Amino acid sequence: MLSLQGDTVDAINPSVELTEAERIDRLRLIRSDNVGPRTFRSLVDHFGTARAALERLPDLARRGGAQRSGRICSADEAKAELAASRKFGIAWLAPGEDGYPARLAMIDDAPPLLAVRGDTKSLMRPMIAIVGSRNASGAGLKFAGQLARQLGEAGFVVISGLARGVDQAAHRASVESGTIAVLAGGHDCIYPPEHGDLLTSILDHDGAAISEMPLGHEPRARDFPRRNRLISGASLGVVVVEAAHRSGSLITARMAAEQGREVFAVPGSPLDPRAAGTNDLIKQGATLVTEAADIINAVQPIMERPLIHPVGEPDSEPFENDPQGHDRDQITGLLGPAPISIDDLVRMSGASPAIVRTVLLELEL
Repeated sequence: MLSLQGDTVDAINPSVELTEAERIDRLRLIRSDNVGPRTFRSLVDHFGTARAALERLPDLARRGGAQRSGRICSADEAKAELAASRKFGIAWLAPGEDGYPARLAMIDDAPPLLAVRGDTKSLMRPMIAIVGSRNASGAGLKFAGQLARQLGEAGFVVISGLARGVDQAAHRASVESGTIAVLAGGHDCIYPPEHGDLLTSILDHDGAAISEMPLGHEPRARDFPRRNRLISGASLGVVVVEAAHRSGSLITARMAAEQGREVFAVPGSPLDPRAAGTNDLIKQGATLVTEAADIINAVQPIMERPLIHPVGEPDSEPFENDPQGHDRDQITGLLGPAPISIDDLVRMSGASPAIVRTVLLELEL
């Protein structure tokens, strides 16, 4: 059986340690209206700190044409959420802090704060995601468990979504070696509810659970794709074990490919609709998996490359305080239903990158 060679910590040296005030400011900003992870990152890149961004939100929204500025989370609300989380055993960590998965911090829409419960050391080890059908066959469940067990024995942490079927089998088989459950809702809103005991077992065996949602947040249908990006983003690669054509696991595989992660798929019978999605992934270039060694051989070279942390990288262009009306009109006139890059907007509008970024931020808010 192959195992990890060399260092088994999938991390760089943490370079960030937030003060309590900074943690409150970051939580306030991400909980404010119209601010998601990407907008959060743009705002902090432009203004330097979450506090500075909070001060500018009303003005940005006004200039973007909003009739009234969205709700800004108050300091009292943020303090109350942090206090309630700590009573529940949750730590809110920022990218670059010890315990925040290093690879997750590298994706464009990484959570500005991640709610972590359990052993943070497990989150600093190299992870492989195992996902698949909720209605998996007996053979699929057996193979998912076999892969998870062998990957754990080789030194990897298995990460998955705590769902029924393949997720459950992967978690159960890797409890002893360490596994990570990624939640679509708050830490007190486990889905499915019957997996509460499984989560307790994970936490009791030095595993962890992570979420970006506040306590009390019941998972909705749209929260699961959002959760899936965390599963793929934190991992070296995603293994799909049984997936029909419309399986949510294929969303995770697509996100993994977009994030530059390895995609693996377990082949199945062409007569079994539960294998249609995985067979298509293999046709599209996913690595075929019949044993854990296929995964380990593929990710070993990746682990030998140094991770370059994006935290604290300032924009090369300064923030433009007040774009002129004609600049704003020129840029907004180029926007439409089809995606367009910032570079193209700069070239076509003749405005500076700073002005283009400013106008886009105004429109987002």
